[in-house]
Amino acid sequence: MNKSKILIIEDEAAIAEILEYGLHEEGYLTKIAHTGEAGLKVLAQFQPDLLILDWMLPDQSGLSICKEVTATYNIPIVMITAKSDITDKILGLEFGADDYITKPFDMREVNARVRTILRRVEQAHRHREDPGGSEEHSICFKDIEVVTSERVVKKGGREVDLTPKEYDLLLKLCMNQGKVFARSELLDDVWGYFYSGDTRTVDTHIQRLRKKLDIGDLITTVFSIGYKFNKIKDLNV
Repeated sequence: MNKSKILIIEDEAAIAEILEYGLHEEGYLTKIAHTGEAGLKVLAQFQPDLLILDWMLPDQSGLSICKEVTATYNIPIVMITAKSDITDKILGLEFGADDYITKPFDMREVNARVRTILRRVEQAHRHREDPGGSEEHSICFKDIEVVTSERVVKKGGREVDLTPKEYDLLLKLCMNQGKVFARSELLDDVWGYFYSGDTRTVDTHIQRLRKKLDIGDLITTVFSIGYKFNKIKDLNV
C-alpha cells in the first residue's frame, strides 16, 4: 500500500512528536525537522506529499519557508501557528499555505484537514496520469481554458499553477455562473469540512484567483453575502 509522506517542520520537540504519533496512527510516513534550514534539506531528499510547517522557527520564519517551498515545489502546506490574529493567518495563506491550524490543536482536526487536502491532491494526480480515463472536457472563457479531465487551467495557452483549493473554487464558481454563493457554502463545498468558523480564507483564495487569472471582472463580491461568477455570453462548457 502506497503511504503518503508528510514532513513536519516544528522546533518544539513535544509538539512534533504528537504530530508524528498521530499521523503514524493514520498510516502516514513522516519525518521531522526542527529548523528551517534542516527542513529544506529533508524536503529535497524526502519529497513529501504534504508539509506541516510551524510559523515560528529558531532560524527563520515559517512564512519565508512557505514562500520558498511554493516557488520550487508543488506540494500543499499546512501552517501551525500560535498566533490568533486573523491577519497573520491570512498572511500565511497569501504566502502560499493551503491551510492553517492554531495551537493548541486537536489531533483529530489535524488528521481531518490532512485527509481532505491529500484526497484532493490524489484526485488531481489521478486525472493527470490517466487523462484518457475520462472524456475530455474543457470550460473556456476570455483567454482561459479549464481542462477538467486533467484539472489544469490555462491562460493564453500557458498553464497557470493553481493549488487544489484554488482550482476547486474556480470550478465551483464558473460552473454556476450567476449564482450567489455564501462564504460558508463555499467552505462546505470546496474545503469539505468545518473550517473553525473562519470564512475569510475564502476571501484570500478569491483574491489569489483574481490575481493569477486576471478575472476580477468575472468573480464579483456580493456585499455581506459572498461571491458569484458573472454570467458571460462566451462561456463554452
